[in-house]
Amino acid sequence: MTGLVAPDNLDLLWLAPALLALLVWASLRRRAIARSIGRVEMIGRLVPASLAWRRAVSATLVLLSCVAIVAGLARPRGEPIEQSATVSGRDVAFVVDVSRSMLATDVSPTRLDRCKVWMKDVLDTLDGDRAALVAFAGTASIKCPLTLDRTFLEMQIDDLAPGSVARGGSLIGDAIRKAVNEVFAQDSTRHRDIILFTDGEDQESFPVEAARAAAEKGIRIIAIGIGSDTTGSPVPAPTDRPNPEYLSHRGERVVSRLNPTTLAEIATASAGGVFLNVGTGTIELDRVYADLARHLPTSEIRVDSTTAFEELFQIPLLIAFVLLALEGLIRDR
Repeated sequence: MTGLVAPDNLDLLWLAPALLALLVWASLRRRAIARSIGRVEMIGRLVPASLAWRRAVSATLVLLSCVAIVAGLARPRGEPIEQSATVSGRDVAFVVDVSRSMLATDVSPTRLDRCKVWMKDVLDTLDGDRAALVAFAGTASIKCPLTLDRTFLEMQIDDLAPGSVARGGSLIGDAIRKAVNEVFAQDSTRHRDIILFTDGEDQESFPVEAARAAAEKGIRIIAIGIGSDTTGSPVPAPTDRPNPEYLSHRGERVVSRLNPTTLAEIATASAGGVFLNVGTGTIELDRVYADLARHLPTSEIRVDSTTAFEELFQIPLLIAFVLLALEGLIRDR
């Protein structure tokens, strides 16, 4: 044994002397009652001589079981053990448009908020798959590298907002190149997907060419188009501006529309890419992605080794169980 996980629980050992005092009091109380109902000689003939030692053995077993239970609660542990594991899966990069147009409300509550829900739905289906997060507007930024840590990734997803990147705009091509060259830079053996969430508006960043470059490395792009492609939706202005509620240019309100043509070209240019034109509707993206990934190959990755300790609390608890079982076999009549 190398130590205790919860040594503070040893403070409960005070229960043993308290229990001993209670048992001694009970024994003295029984003797006083016996003397009050008859002569000592008569009681000696009625009560077996072995009863006293049986009660002593019973009390000892109860006290020892109490000590054993407290020892178990202190959680003794054994020697450290080095552990490592491998998991099978794919690599998935969520590439999310966080430009101000994604705050449009033609999808409730906003386009960006709806994308956050879909990403978390997909995360729930990833078993052994690593995932990463790239946010983009006028620049692209890796918010989370490839990881198996779902909790941290969900926190980064929750924090997505137009302020997540340094510059406004919408450069889809730069975001795809960021994912291809930096997120997926170190491993070319695993199947890799980019799930792109955007309304498709782009400022000449050559996204189709970026998709072709991804295809050369075997990376598939699943493009999720969100927003109205007909009437569009006005773009909310920053909250720190005292003027209008929506952005305007030369006196006209700025309206954002889904560009399905560009997104379809991006998906077609990638390796087996798919364009999902959600528009102002909704989609069970977790189920759709599971179907898309079901027949694709997986590969193994080694998870960094960790140090684990063998738990030994079962031993004192087993001893306590045996002692209490033996105590139950002692007749006290």
